[in-house]
Amino acid sequence: MGRTVAIVNQKGGVGKTTTAVNLAAALAIAERPTLLVDADPQANTTRALGVEADPERLSLYDALSGDADFDGVRLPVQDLPYLTLIPSERDLVGIEMELVGAEGREDRLARFLAEPRQLFDYVLIDCPPSLGLITLNALVAADSVLIPVQCEYLALEGISQLVDTVERVRDALNPRLEIQGVLMTMFDERTNLSRQVVDEVRSVFGEQVYATLIPRNIRLGEAPSHGKPIFLYDIRSKGAEAYLELAEEFLQHEAKGLGKGFAELDPGRPGAGASGLESGSGAGEPGGAPVDRPRSNPSES
Repeated sequence: MGRTVAIVNQKGGVGKTTTAVNLAAALAIAERPTLLVDADPQANTTRALGVEADPERLSLYDALSGDADFDGVRLPVQDLPYLTLIPSERDLVGIEMELVGAEGREDRLARFLAEPRQLFDYVLIDCPPSLGLITLNALVAADSVLIPVQCEYLALEGISQLVDTVERVRDALNPRLEIQGVLMTMFDERTNLSRQVVDEVRSVFGEQVYATLIPRNIRLGEAPSHGKPIFLYDIRSKGAEAYLELAEEFLQHEAKGLGKGFAELDPGRPGAGASGLESGSGAGEPGGAPVDRPRSNPSES
């Protein structure tokens, strides 16, 4: 059964969609069958993969409404045979109102993904910039959360609330939910502020912060307008290099069992910088989880 990771931060503009698209694409390039779920009504992940708006096409809205199954909504991704997309459309914004009072409204996504996740190594969910019902569904469906944090002033604003929400979901609805890691995005090596923010976040989250820093990069910003992940747009860009490094580190975390701690990630807890992990298991070490054989392609199943 594949691991399901929700990419979540209630703040907008922190790189959730960029991370969801390019991490999923990097895992697919490594021949890891990956399912990418666009759970944001803005549908930016869908557009960033070259899928244009189509009101007649089934989407995640239909899946959560119970009107479509997995085969009815899945889409292949051009030039990435190991990547499958569940698209979003703007009508997803109405699902929260439609499900008010519905029984089991918080686990609709988990039930929808119960069978498909067995076809993939990884399921990545791009969440909307809110802590509403759609994000709650993602947290209930997920094994872990990946939190992108922008390297800007007040970077930790709201993270305490997010971690508290994750903990409440774990206690009440999803006991397997863990923190996968914290990813620093929009890093500008020319500024002291970026370095200070990274240091501050690492002092709180410890080894759960990925060593990889995602830089501010023009090519990363341009790629979605061409409907391509960064690797198909400019493989030589710094953004592409960073997301390839992230994918490698992501797989290393999986192989080493990192990204499983939770209590140590409460920013409000005294001494929260201590990670509780064994020394020598830091994220940047060599020798991760290489791809040793081609995998079956679920897009062809």
